[in-house]
Amino acid sequence: MDPISRRNFIGAAAAWPAASYARIVGANDRIQIGQLGCGHRASGHRIMLKLSAETDSNFDLRSVCDLWSVNRDKAADDAQQIFGKRPKTYKYSEEMLADNDLDAVMIATGDHQHARILAEVVRAGKDCYCEKPMANTLQDAKLARDTVVAGKQVVQMGSQWLSDPYQHQVREIVRSGKLGKIVSISQSWNWNGPRWHVPDRANVAAIREQDTDWKRWLLGRASRPFDPWPYFEFRIFKEFSCGIPDQFFSHGSGLAHFYLDTFIPDDMVANGGIFAWHDIRENPDTFQCLSTFAEKQVLYSFGMTLGSGYGDHSMIRGTHGTLYSPGGEGSPQWWFTPETRSFWESNVVFDLHSEKGKPELVTIPGHPETPPVKQDDNLKAHTDNWFRCMRNRTTPNGSIESGFAHAVAVVMATRSYREGKKLYWDRKNERILERPVTA
Repeated sequence: MDPISRRNFIGAAAAWPAASYARIVGANDRIQIGQLGCGHRASGHRIMLKLSAETDSNFDLRSVCDLWSVNRDKAADDAQQIFGKRPKTYKYSEEMLADNDLDAVMIATGDHQHARILAEVVRAGKDCYCEKPMANTLQDAKLARDTVVAGKQVVQMGSQWLSDPYQHQVREIVRSGKLGKIVSISQSWNWNGPRWHVPDRANVAAIREQDTDWKRWLLGRASRPFDPWPYFEFRIFKEFSCGIPDQFFSHGSGLAHFYLDTFIPDDMVANGGIFAWHDIRENPDTFQCLSTFAEKQVLYSFGMTLGSGYGDHSMIRGTHGTLYSPGGEGSPQWWFTPETRSFWESNVVFDLHSEKGKPELVTIPGHPETPPVKQDDNLKAHTDNWFRCMRNRTTPNGSIESGFAHAVAVVMATRSYREGKKLYWDRKNERILERPVTA
């Protein structure tokens, strides 16, 4: 019998052994970790685990799970080379999660699968590291958030920059009032190339429908004939992802929330299109969105093109100064430039009696004197944080609240782009509306 019909996918936890709910990682336990999804990002997770072993080596990569045998065997071989021990392999998630000795799971599946699998993992009593976006529908975002809140599991979102010490330093500068009243945040992160599409992708040619479980992979999305292109390049197909919003705006909005100590924009408008790469993609290669945080009185803009790599930057503007990063996603290099004077004719608000403010590099004691403009996605600090929180049973930097917030922002931006409408967030009722929220 097909595993998806043997038990409801999301309700499967009810059939698992009760012992799985009772296992909570202790401060000195050897943490048993499984990987669910064994594609490209999962290889990055193994690198992060290897790096974190320098700080906390008391863990095992116990198991890997993927619908496609080729992926899971490659992952097992790679894990054996990295950690010296070959993990168990599973085709279906419920088989891996039935292991009572498994403590935690790292999810690196398709974008549309994250939220439902996160709920499944948490209901099985396992801690979790879940790649972003946490969800790309509001329904799935609520499912994941509510399941985690109702449980006792430690869940870390894969928004790794929330553990970067330089982003923490930036937030402290914002909190200190050094920038004055924050008025806007803008991010422009770019790339030059047909991202996510490889015309001669070897896996597309290699896989056959009988090699996997297409119905399971669809995971609630509309039934359609087997097609290896969305299976491997889901980010360019609108049924499964929106591409740039899912992959990059999730990071951008998460950082904006982090800097401002607030969650979810109050409104959203987006635009863009396929302007550079006219291949098989359905999602935009050029995208911009604009939103506001009403309570903070901050305008927030995010933009990205895959047709030019020039001019990456992030800026946090305040009445007394600006924080500027000359890099793209997660750049650790930030500069503070003061506003030397605020005036209009005879109305002088303040004057530093300096014609030109000197930029100051944001530094952290014990870190490089001049941080690089770019850094690797596989940020050790984020898995370090997850390990500490699993052992101490505390909330990680990438909390479920941060995951829900970036998911809502992504859904709003995607819907605005596709529907050609400005949308609004109803905080009280947690709904996306086409008109401003009335009191």
